[in-house]
Amino acid sequence: MIIEPKTRGFFCLTSHPTGCEANVREQIGYVTEQGQIADGPKNVLVIGASTGYGLASRITTAFGCGAGTVGVFFEKEPIARRPATAGWYNSIAFERAAKTAGLYAKSVNGDAFSDEIKARTVDLLRDGIGPVDLVVYSLASPRRIHPKTGEVAHSVLKPIGKVYEGLTLDTDKKIVKSITIEPATEEEVAATVSVMGGEDWAMWIDALEVAGLLAPGARTISFTYIGSKLTWPIYRAGTIGKAKEDLERAATALDERLATRGGGAHVCVMKALVTQSSSAIPVVPLYISLLYRVMKEKNLHEGSIEQIHRLFATHLYTGGSPPLLPPTDEHGLIRLDDREMRDEVQNALVPLWGTVSTENLSEIADFEGYQAEFLKLFGFGLAGIDYAADVDHQLQFES
Repeated sequence: MIIEPKTRGFFCLTSHPTGCEANVREQIGYVTEQGQIADGPKNVLVIGASTGYGLASRITTAFGCGAGTVGVFFEKEPIARRPATAGWYNSIAFERAAKTAGLYAKSVNGDAFSDEIKARTVDLLRDGIGPVDLVVYSLASPRRIHPKTGEVAHSVLKPIGKVYEGLTLDTDKKIVKSITIEPATEEEVAATVSVMGGEDWAMWIDALEVAGLLAPGARTISFTYIGSKLTWPIYRAGTIGKAKEDLERAATALDERLATRGGGAHVCVMKALVTQSSSAIPVVPLYISLLYRVMKEKNLHEGSIEQIHRLFATHLYTGGSPPLLPPTDEHGLIRLDDREMRDEVQNALVPLWGTVSTENLSEIADFEGYQAEFLKLFGFGLAGIDYAADVDHQLQFES
């Protein structure tokens, strides 16, 4: 099959297996070039392991710490006339590279919110690497079937309390346009918290603890974004922000539990990046396009693998006996958005935000960089790949 990118809004309907493999190997190369992270985790569970920060965490712990990993994700496998989703190919590429390097790597594909997948993962860990010393929770999903009630919740990307009026970017047409978004109802806020909040994270830790699969000193982390005041009305002050507040609530409770065994729980605040999730948020693609321009000019830009490697090497695993606690802000959050939030960056963004238009988008923003990063998520645009050649799209995991 010859596979070309087919985009529709914030979706890419196709993915390229060889390109996805090249993307994974590029990230592996970055981590190995940095050298080994001292005192890093050795047995790691990554929930949401196939793309973005979850994939970067799995790569970093494996190739930067020598860890055995189990990854959980929900991806579509290939069929005769359709390639698999990018995360499917990413995970196959990761497993092959890990096994070549002599590292344990197994995966579970299915709904991570369900009791069934939790039970399957517990069985796999028990029969494989055993208790884990790090759990990375990096789920990004638009819906959740509650495992106890069966209730289906759908997340929404809306402001709270008042109508939002601002600018957004039509990435298909390369048009900057006005957008008006009605505020969320109480039911929509609750549903978004159910999908994107901290309840399921706690359920995973519960399942591992009951099964005796949390090693002494085990840590768990999840990710959030706070961002600039330019995006607060639709992000931090919107439905997503409420969900992230619940994630932070869960982290506080989990930290108290895990501290009794020498571990802890942390929410890590990351910078704005092009991901499948961020591309769906109104306003954010425009903000990222401007941010990339500013941060690249100031030599401050990082991608997901650079962010995650810095998190592990300079915040989470810095040696000491007993292990040193990671540096946090006054709210207990680990801040990896420090470079994005520098005054020199935010002060440069404000005038750009006030003047950006369709006509000057290419001049004052890095929309081309945004597009390139978006397509790269699906295995397109990587150097050395012959995209006009037939490729075997029906790749499967090895047993």
